[in-house]
Amino acid sequence: MNCVQCGTVLPNKAKLCSNCGNAVVVYEGHTANGGPEKSLGLSDIANKINAVAGINTPLDIKFKEIFSNVFVKHTEGDAEELFFVGTAKTTPNIENIVDSWPRPWLFARIFLVVGLLYFGLYIGVKYFQNINFLPGLITMGSFMVPLTMLMFFWEMNVPQNISIYKVVKILFGGGILSLITAIFIYKGFADSTSVIVIGVVEEFAKLLVIVWFLRNRNYNYIFNGLLIGAAVGAGFAAFESAGYALKVAMISNMDNMYSTIFWRGVLAPGGHIVWAALSGAAICMVKGNKDFQWSMLKDIRFLRIFVIVVFLHALWDVPWSDTMGIPFPQIIFTIVSWIIALGVMNTGLKEISSLKEQTLHRHASNLSPSEIEQLHVPS
Repeated sequence: MNCVQCGTVLPNKAKLCSNCGNAVVVYEGHTANGGPEKSLGLSDIANKINAVAGINTPLDIKFKEIFSNVFVKHTEGDAEELFFVGTAKTTPNIENIVDSWPRPWLFARIFLVVGLLYFGLYIGVKYFQNINFLPGLITMGSFMVPLTMLMFFWEMNVPQNISIYKVVKILFGGGILSLITAIFIYKGFADSTSVIVIGVVEEFAKLLVIVWFLRNRNYNYIFNGLLIGAAVGAGFAAFESAGYALKVAMISNMDNMYSTIFWRGVLAPGGHIVWAALSGAAICMVKGNKDFQWSMLKDIRFLRIFVIVVFLHALWDVPWSDTMGIPFPQIIFTIVSWIIALGVMNTGLKEISSLKEQTLHRHASNLSPSEIEQLHVPS
């Protein structure tokens, strides 16, 4: 049995952690003495997957609440207000950060807007036979889902310390840099068609770019790593999809191009974006509030997640046989990737809560007993 706060191995039936002193939380689906129950539910399976990735915080996610704002009416002003974060004047102090699950909604609006633009360009190419619409169609189709997922990660960035300007800069700059880096690394391999080689090269290329953006102490939180990683991954995925779509249009036909855009969009949430997000989060887990050091990549917390990312990428590229034209293996890998991503987000929330508590205790140590009582902060 492990402490969910610090990961210390504890004896069965322990009530308090011998390392950090926190109360021991028993996983749902486990007996009081720490052993697994005979029957496993979805939450138990998710916790077991996360345990392999070294994430010992049990998932407690209410999707209905998280996505409750998606179908709520919002004004243009509401959308504009969301963008006023991440600057020196609008980034909240740690004690003012809300350490509960955010309720994102703008990402869904982005998806609808870009989808409508894509449909308009599709009409121009398909029904009016105007080839001038083709570059826009490929661009919109390739960026529609990656941009949507990136906005989701941006809304989920609880610390609200990264502006949309920086996110867009990382999206384009990081995406192009990671693609170029991958090309250079590929030249060192005689067999660049092996799924293992592809997984290692592309994930390592994205990792190098992510490290560049996370190299100093500006971005210390796990949520920061998720967002910056997602930005690099979204750029990589979108530019790669655009290249594939153009290639298919040139050597095959337009219908195959539409199919390529569609399926790469459908599968985009489970590919480069979430994999790069997990790599970024793993870096922040081991980096904390320090400057990045290459020796940090030897940390088992990083290695477990990164190896899983490479393994998922390699499995993704295996030429599985489709059933009824539906890529079921990739769908399963998408679910596994997001189970780990949600587990990392849960750990990120625990990180925020712990940092807030430490900050409040430091502040409380400088206050009089009466002031502490007024703040309801335990001495």
